[in-house]
Amino acid sequence: MDKKIDGAVISLVRGDITGEGTDAVVNAANTRLAGGGGVDGAIHRAGGPAIMEECRKIGGCPAGGAVITTGGRLKAKYVIHAVGPIYKDGLHDEKELLSSAYRASLELALQKGLKSVSFPSISTGAYGYPVGEASEVALKTVIDFLRSRKGLEAVRFVLFSDPDLEAYRKSLEKLAP
Repeated sequence: MDKKIDGAVISLVRGDITGEGTDAVVNAANTRLAGGGGVDGAIHRAGGPAIMEECRKIGGCPAGGAVITTGGRLKAKYVIHAVGPIYKDGLHDEKELLSSAYRASLELALQKGLKSVSFPSISTGAYGYPVGEASEVALKTVIDFLRSRKGLEAVRFVLFSDPDLEAYRKSLEKLAP
């Protein structure tokens, strides 16, 4: 599913983010940038040790932030490591931190002159953020960013499961009918 927003295209696809050929892929990272399970582990395994070497030099990143490294052996030239919040109950700034992680990722992409970026569903795996809520935060943040800032041509959300893809599809239809 694709939606055009002020000259850029938001796409929703089901797949494996490690195979994306966009300029950058976003990693759902932890604050220590230490690698882990899920998307994080998959990106580090597919991209090789160069990614972790740069992460160690950076040292860490707070929730709501993002940092950028090489893409290593990935098709994507860069990996943007975005740290989403651990979901507690929705009353501990989770929405603001999740939105901030997406916005910080998009800012880094623009600073590097990138035209395309692929996102996973940040914080919805081990961090427990409900996918329906997270998809609305993610898509609203991206849509608002694309309407206010020029330079990106394509933002892809690469979802790992059919239920996640469906949640994002419903949110995108609601936010950009």
